[in-house]
Amino acid sequence: MTKITCLLVDDEPLALGLLERYTQKTHFLDYKFKCNSAIEALEILNNNSIDLIFLDIQMPELTGIELSRVIGKDTRIIFTTAFTEYAIEGFKVNAIDYLLKPFNYEEFLRAVNKAKEWFDLRNAHQITEVNQKDYIFVKSDYKQVKILLNEVLYIEGLKDYVKIWVKDNPKAILTIMSLKSLENSLPSNRFMRVHRSFIVSLDKIQSVERSQIIINNTIRISIAEQYKDKFKDFISGKSIS
Repeated sequence: MTKITCLLVDDEPLALGLLERYTQKTHFLDYKFKCNSAIEALEILNNNSIDLIFLDIQMPELTGIELSRVIGKDTRIIFTTAFTEYAIEGFKVNAIDYLLKPFNYEEFLRAVNKAKEWFDLRNAHQITEVNQKDYIFVKSDYKQVKILLNEVLYIEGLKDYVKIWVKDNPKAILTIMSLKSLENSLPSNRFMRVHRSFIVSLDKIQSVERSQIIINNTIRISIAEQYKDKFKDFISGKSIS
């Protein structure tokens, strides 16, 4: 399960310490940063990918409500405050939940479980969208090239470039992109990374010999140690013997 990355923002040291303890004991939260001002939080958000913010509302210079209005829609908010009158204002900016200080771990857990449900639904939707793709566009030779996914044999990573090898084409399509970035854009039910430098199209595999995948009779791609268990699970799930 992918953990939810968190930022804790509160100008009260005791409140910040409590949030830190609660996030650290919650297994699906990945506590990344903490700070005591919305100004500092804004800088952290501009330089890091954060899923969830625990955000105090009443802070000097920039309030939590004011900060929430400039946060991207992919970052969700749980407001923390000692003042009940901010609840309605908090929900106007689409907060996941609202924790009234002082709150205990049970109340904290109830709020973060709402966040977990939201992220689980979003991730499931994104995976479904990716798995339904039939083609992608990549920039190659100063133009956007359409690649039909059912024609891809395998993909090779070369530092800042990738080579996409398609059937009936003796030359690879070369594009500036990381292999990880392309991997995230491909349907996980049709493509699998089997090496630091290779992604294979699962339906183009002809056979597996020792620790090598054979494609098109002549192409041999080694399965790296760190990917063997996942690939073995795939093979086991398809095997009838």
